[in-house]
Amino acid sequence: VQLVESGGGLVQPGGSLRLSCAASGFSLDANPIGWFRQAPGKEREGVACINSRDGTSFYADSVKGRFTMSRDNAKKMMYLQMNSLKPEDTAVYYCATDDPMECSFLVETGYFGRWGQGTQVTVSS
Repeated sequence: VQLVESGGGLVQPGGSLRLSCAASGFSLDANPIGWFRQAPGKEREGVACINSRDGTSFYADSVKGRFTMSRDNAKKMMYLQMNSLKPEDTAVYYCATDDPMECSFLVETGYFGRWGQGTQVTVSS
């Protein structure tokens, strides 16, 4: 399994960023895929996930309505569109996957089994 994130950077509050993740070594429609983040000195936080079983999305309350996750099974890519960014969204963002299990658990705990190297997102004026 290999996951490679891109698209992070510095953005002003209220701005947008789109993160991308190239996946290999597993099937995007057979395993849950998602994103978690970790800020310095803070616990890992699950952000979003797409269930492999039915393709439904699950989001953390802190990003619901602002972030949208999508996937392209043919290209083996996943994306995280982040709008209305806030300073508290500043963190390293990781794309991730795990064995088949419910996304609600993965987002609530943030403990995906496999993840990439991460990409830094900084929201600041």
